Amino acid sequence: MPYLKIPFFARPLQYLNAGVFSSRDPCEVQEPNERKLYMIRTTKTLVALWIVLLCAPLYAQDTIRFTTGLAVGGVHRYGREAIVQDQLAWQLFTGKLQQPSAGQTLYTDDENRPHRWESVEVDSSGRFRGEALSSGYLYLTYESEKEQPALLNVMGNSMMFVNGEPRSGDIYRDGWMYVPVLLKKGTNQILVRCSRFVRWQGIEARLVLLQQPVTIHTGDLTLPHILAGSTSDLLWGGVVVSNATNKTLRNLTLTSTLEGKSAVTRLPDIPPLTIRKVGFKFDPSNAGTVGKHNCQLQLKQGQKTLYQEQVTVETMNPSSQHSYTFISEIDGSVQYFAVTPQTGGPKEGSALFLSVHGAGVEAIGQARAYDSKDWGTLVAPTNRRPRGFNWEDWGRLDALEVLNLAVKKFSPNPMRIYLTGHSMGGHGTWYLGATYPDKWAAIAPCAGYPTLTGYGSADGQIPQKGRNEMEEILLRASNPSNVIELAKNYKSFGVYIFHGDSDRVVSVDYARQMRKVLADFHPDFAYYEYPGGSHWFGDESVDWPPLFEYFRQHTNKRDSAVDVIDFTTANPGISSTYRWAAIVQQQHPLEYSKIRLNRDRKNNTIEGETENVALLKLDLTDLKGSGDVRITLDGDALTVPVNTDEVYLHKETRWEIGKQPTKTQKGPHRYGTFKDAFNHRMVFVYGTKGNTAERQWAYAKARYDAEVWYYRANGAVDVVADRDFDPKNYPNRGVILYGNAATNSAWNKLLSDCPIQFTRGSATVGTRKFEGEDIGGFFVWPRKDSDVASVGVVAGTGISGMRATEANQYFAGGSGFPDYFIFSADMLKVGAEGVKAAGFFGNDWSIAAKDGVVMR
Repeated sequence: MPYLKIPFFARPLQYLNAGVFSSRDPCEVQEPNERKLYMIRTTKTLVALWIVLLCAPLYAQDTIRFTTGLAVGGVHRYGREAIVQDQLAWQLFTGKLQQPSAGQTLYTDDENRPHRWESVEVDSSGRFRGEALSSGYLYLTYESEKEQPALLNVMGNSMMFVNGEPRSGDIYRDGWMYVPVLLKKGTNQILVRCSRFVRWQGIEARLVLLQQPVTIHTGDLTLPHILAGSTSDLLWGGVVVSNATNKTLRNLTLTSTLEGKSAVTRLPDIPPLTIRKVGFKFDPSNAGTVGKHNCQLQLKQGQKTLYQEQVTVETMNPSSQHSYTFISEIDGSVQYFAVTPQTGGPKEGSALFLSVHGAGVEAIGQARAYDSKDWGTLVAPTNRRPRGFNWEDWGRLDALEVLNLAVKKFSPNPMRIYLTGHSMGGHGTWYLGATYPDKWAAIAPCAGYPTLTGYGSADGQIPQKGRNEMEEILLRASNPSNVIELAKNYKSFGVYIFHGDSDRVVSVDYARQMRKVLADFHPDFAYYEYPGGSHWFGDESVDWPPLFEYFRQHTNKRDSAVDVIDFTTANPGISSTYRWAAIVQQQHPLEYSKIRLNRDRKNNTIEGETENVALLKLDLTDLKGSGDVRITLDGDALTVPVNTDEVYLHKETRWEIGKQPTKTQKGPHRYGTFKDAFNHRMVFVYGTKGNTAERQWAYAKARYDAEVWYYRANGAVDVVADRDFDPKNYPNRGVILYGNAATNSAWNKLLSDCPIQFTRGSATVGTRKFEGEDIGGFFVWPRKDSDVASVGVVAGTGISGMRATEANQYFAGGSGFPDYFIFSADMLKVGAEGVKAAGFFGNDWSIAAKDGVVMR
């Protein structure tokens, strides 16, 4: 198939510095303050880049740019749910896919319409576009004269199959996603999965042929600012290392040299044909002068230098907006948050404002939209990426992680912590506010939408309702996202709703919807529509003086001062505690649980009602009246001895006083679902004990998940072979297993007591057995040697079942996955009818629980 071959140094600049030239989602606008910053950076970068290009090109290799291909549209349906359909993937995974050719019919849909491959060419901008690609695939080929390493860069795609193996896409056209591949001699085939946005965004695809297979990429840096006058402690940065060899890189170090000061960081192993964002330390002690400083990076293996690169770090005045980096406990990667400092510097006991950004906005851009306040510090977390997870899932964890760091760093008044955000961050404000209602004195969603069910984004919407019992079970896992059902949680703090009345990106109807919801019960909320305001009408879109004056007028209450509780949660593993009460376990997993309690401290009584609560914990330390504590729940009367600090109440048919559950049971420390295993510095363990096809699949799938995690979460994961995995060397860490009991030797170390088992040819779920080589599944199981970590399993009974797991998108924010989800490869062809079993374990992790289990 024809292609255009051009020298790498002659490419348009946007291809070389994709970290500067970023595109936006069609449903999100680029804020003016970000545009101004973008233009300033772009002008400076153009000059610097031409100097670099003239003196020392990033690569001394050729770049192949694809200009023609084949396209077929309307062949898949992906979204924020576990069930997906993809006719091409089904054919690929089951060995039925034919060599594509123009005019060939891929499949005929239910309305008897044939979906055919057709020839496509790039337009004048160098992009493949058009309806033929919408929700479809682009097929490209490259004829290689020999086996050779290369970097594949495709922009605008959801993912791709390279010679049959899954590789991460670049759906947001960030541009820095260069995937290392080993081209085989002869025809190399690339199937590019395209989203529904491709008709606007387009697809660009190119290969960089490498002479140097190990490289450092600087297009996607994570760097802090150095603060003038600060201490000389080592700081953390993050940079991408690419391994385009077919061997694992071991014994690596990265030496940084900044203004004569050097620091050495030992790096993790980097498996074959992978990229990894690695953390490195640098010494800022000689870089105290405000301005930019060059930092030299030297990648070494033992004493051998593999690659050298230069990055720029900036020293800022402490009174300017700036960034801090930290090591995340989610995965051990380097992350950052941004700060708009308090006027005159931080003062203990001042306020703290947590501001969550919109889609496509960097945290530092969010901070720069605010002027400094004389009564508090503003902190902007990242959501892991400018789009990340819509502030749900790991975006939620990032916000909490940054909030905790900010509280330690700035020592604010705990009664004056506020939450605000814009657009996607407006949704984040609604979501985080409802999920953690006791943390905030007030919240202020700006231009926000309440739910992913109503608005969605690039990953689509969460469906309103399932079409059958199976789909209802799967959608139940998304219940924590539904802030409408959690709305009573807003009652305990002030809410300021702010929206432009001419917003064409996020309609003002969403603000009006929430105004109506709050009007039914909320005693203290404010609402303002900015006349003529678009989605972004300047920094006042977030830095709105009346909003901050509203904040100033509100303070939180101490737990001891709150005697009325009205709290709802859908998942105690996400949100369990409000003030002095905690929902520890549910009767029906991930249905909404509610408590409405009234406390009389003088008379030592607690009365109230509950819904869907199996185990309730009450803190009694503030009850100081004389005599025993009398508790009445749902009409059941209980007496607790005086001076009891806390009590655990259990309900089967009636409420009874019981013991604290052991950590082996479900609880806030570990409640599922499947996605919960991707936490606690998880490690991906792929099986090597199967046949050649099984081994290749396990590694390719683990590598693919690591790439998607990097792209979506700015993350980094250890990818380890089962033969190298010893649980003792990875204590209290989440583990993701790829394979089955016959192909992954770590299986029996971690899953021997699990009621779900996969082996060649069959899978069992409790007493139910599913036979065949086309069964795939995802499930979670507690690590029996840890009180907090879980094992996530990506399993298959044979190659077609294993490969069927490649299609799913469990890293999409808000997507619902229960504790276990078992399906045949036919799910990709027929949808929900291909699902075999789905549900939630009981509170003792048994599969015998009648509720939350559906099997076919």
